[in-house]
Amino acid sequence: MELQLFKTLWGHQGALTEAASQALDAGFVGLEGNADNLPRDELYAVLQAYGLAYIQEIVTGGNYVPRRHDTVQQHIADVERQLQLGLALDPQWVTVIGGCDAWTLEQSVRFLGESQEIAARMGIACSFETHRSRSLFNPWVTLAVLERLPELQLTCDFSHWVVVLERQLDDDWDAVLEVAKHAHHIHARVGYDQGPQVPHPAAPEYAGALASHQRCWEAIWSAQQAGGRAHSTMTPEFGPDGYLHCLPYTRQPVADLWEINAWMGLTESLHFQHWRACALQGARS
Repeated sequence: MELQLFKTLWGHQGALTEAASQALDAGFVGLEGNADNLPRDELYAVLQAYGLAYIQEIVTGGNYVPRRHDTVQQHIADVERQLQLGLALDPQWVTVIGGCDAWTLEQSVRFLGESQEIAARMGIACSFETHRSRSLFNPWVTLAVLERLPELQLTCDFSHWVVVLERQLDDDWDAVLEVAKHAHHIHARVGYDQGPQVPHPAAPEYAGALASHQRCWEAIWSAQQAGGRAHSTMTPEFGPDGYLHCLPYTRQPVADLWEINAWMGLTESLHFQHWRACALQGARS
């Protein structure tokens, strides 16, 4: 199994050609972004010119925090509309940030199940993100959903669960292992007890948080390898919009966003190589 890295377009301020160049220079194989918010013709041209793959991101219910009173049917309609929107970009697959944390289990199951069916009818691979404020906002709701929808595929961003639970996930390891069986894609951002994004994952004061997330990613790699996956995919996804720490008064970022994501990509590439070597050694012994 190989690890493929994607560059997020969330927070990218320059031209798409610059994003593509950064991705290639860092050893990434593609870009991930929301087709609803991007110049689609330009994005398609850049993907073709640079030979990059694309992961489409879909957001339902308005924005990353959903409108509180949009109906289940409105969220489903958002998925269908944006799936159609992204067809011309030929995404490798689609990640959906969808649903609402205030819904009942029945409402979330309906949304996720019908969205999955729509994507299947359109021949599009689709996974649903473990994202706070959304249907899969904590491990326990997610496990209940998976009991009802055992074929559901997930984009795992454990940083959201860390801030919702106000703890790392080591004490909830049974939930991590079960969710790992459904993991299609990883968003590699490191959260801490009071926030979804540490100021910089290389900082020694956050070494424990990084290590905890890495253990979760290893659980996913193990499950994917056992399932015969040829590739595991990961998007280093440190972002702006209140995630990136800034100095008071001046609002100056404490770190460079692309430098953080490039560091995360390199670190996880090396981490994956070490994990794979240990897994091969264990298989031989």
